[in-house]
Amino acid sequence: MKLQSLAILSSVALVSANWAKNLNYRSPSEHHPGLGIAIHRVVKRNDPASPWDPAKLNFTHGVASGDPYPNSVILWTRVGPTSDNDKSNVTVSGYVPLYNHDTDEYVAVSKSPVCVQYKVATDKALNQVVDSGTVYTSSDIDYTIKVEACNLKPYTTYYYQFNVCNSNNVSPLGRTKTTPHADDDVTNVKLAVYSCSNFPFGFFNAYGNPVRKDSVDYVLHLGDYIYEYKNGDYGWGQTIGRVPLPDREIYTLYDYRKRYATYRTDLDLLASHQQFPWIPVWDDHEVSDNTYRDGASELNNTESSFIGDGGVSVDQRKMNAVRAYFEWMPLRQVEMDDNLRIWRSFSIGKLFDLIMLDTRQYDRSITDLYWNTDYIHEISNDAGRSMMGSRQEHWFYNQLSKSSKRDATWRIVGSQTVFSRINESLAYGNVDPLDYDAWDGYQANRNRTLSHLYNNNIYNNIFISGDSHASWVSDLVWLDDKPYDMKTGAGAIGVEFAGSAVSSPCPYGHNISLANANKYTQWLVAANDELQWSDLYYRGYYELDISTTAVLAKYFGLPTVVSRNNYEISLANFTVNLNDNKLARPVAGGIVESGTLKGGKTVETNLTVDTGNGTWFVSQFNLEVL
Repeated sequence: MKLQSLAILSSVALVSANWAKNLNYRSPSEHHPGLGIAIHRVVKRNDPASPWDPAKLNFTHGVASGDPYPNSVILWTRVGPTSDNDKSNVTVSGYVPLYNHDTDEYVAVSKSPVCVQYKVATDKALNQVVDSGTVYTSSDIDYTIKVEACNLKPYTTYYYQFNVCNSNNVSPLGRTKTTPHADDDVTNVKLAVYSCSNFPFGFFNAYGNPVRKDSVDYVLHLGDYIYEYKNGDYGWGQTIGRVPLPDREIYTLYDYRKRYATYRTDLDLLASHQQFPWIPVWDDHEVSDNTYRDGASELNNTESSFIGDGGVSVDQRKMNAVRAYFEWMPLRQVEMDDNLRIWRSFSIGKLFDLIMLDTRQYDRSITDLYWNTDYIHEISNDAGRSMMGSRQEHWFYNQLSKSSKRDATWRIVGSQTVFSRINESLAYGNVDPLDYDAWDGYQANRNRTLSHLYNNNIYNNIFISGDSHASWVSDLVWLDDKPYDMKTGAGAIGVEFAGSAVSSPCPYGHNISLANANKYTQWLVAANDELQWSDLYYRGYYELDISTTAVLAKYFGLPTVVSRNNYEISLANFTVNLNDNKLARPVAGGIVESGTLKGGKTVETNLTVDTGNGTWFVSQFNLEVL
């Protein structure tokens, strides 16, 4: 009798383990009543005697991997009976679990879970399997699957694939790569850095070019992976066949799921996820414009705005957005008791520590909501204001100190918004020219960060930033406190590389000309001592080549994003030598191909190509469109 009971218990434990392997059933937090899924209730709907017909299931949105560790990595896919996103647990007012609490039964959900298997191998043929497993997914989590592949070796390339249980219905073959151990000697790692991919403004060609070149190890995304707007309010998607669905501003859980699904139809985005492990963070538009701890610009924290929001409170909308983000993105939940925490760090051998911040959603003080700009200006240097909240700030400074004490060669800090001061008075003609939704609105927090770096002699710092839809390269300096020579870079504590958008438009005009864009950058570079180069015209990305002696940053611009193509321009290349804590002089070798370089010149290449949308200067390599 005891043996029989043990057998039953073992069987139950095995089934539970298989269900729990799909991290989306407990992500982002199993302890949050509005976000967690009660797995035992889903199990009740499972009928092993009547499994899904594999022919009626499809892998609808490719595969993805992310948050690599030395011995594990997160794998993602979606498999379901329809490419549309599930509405069974979504109402007009947001997400509610459709089960009867009194009877502990579902009353409106009858969709049976789907059984899926996965395997990870060192070869493309998947013969040398190092990890495998069986998991389930269901309508409760939009038929998404997120598993942690284990038993992996550090800094090693792997291939993976999913299949519907006991069938030949398989997903695309994915490729991923683990990170080195923190104490491993690594001589070189390459990253692609992105932000601000807006579907109706153009194709995501920037994602595809590193795939075609096979030029990086990992991809970093600094946020605005999606936008919440209605197409007609922000974009021209109908003219290029890029209308984001649902074609309205999004609020409900279904809305956010559908928006991610639409973005994942972009072939270059799919290719990037399939070939490289990603390390993403969110910015504001994964929820809504100019979010902060207690609200967002659209709501303004007024009763009338809640009514205009369809009866959905700001908390409910944010929870819908957070849940969909974790369902669709290949990232880990950092702490299960903290449902909004996304800030985390990665030690990439002895070479560098990557510190990814959340300067938008977690706990930042009130921001510029457009109607309160004068008020935010008045309090922008208030010591009580924080971009991150006290808990994250304390963690951030500890991470910087630990990285320095362990003698990591570099510290790479991912910030959603531009960290350096950007005085735009000459460009805008404003008396008050700062961007108070970025670090300029939280000057005391920025000063605390710089103070920690300078006072603790923490060197070799590289800040990377997104959000601004423009390219900025600056020496990292504390202008209010430390002397700085803009010609030599003396006095800097590091460098900031801020990147343009994948497709989101230039902040100085959607259809700005190259001549006007360069005129603005001339004003900007002249008005900011630490700003060494800026380009406003090109959408694009940059790659970081990180070695034990230097960090090389290569900026690429896209001639056009209104069609899918493989063109790109090498805009500028920058070097940061070890222990110099500044951009190497002459900056960019004294020559760039677009924008304005302080003390240098802009020289356009003589190569041209007709893209069908005008004649553009392009790079010489011929890349095949995937």
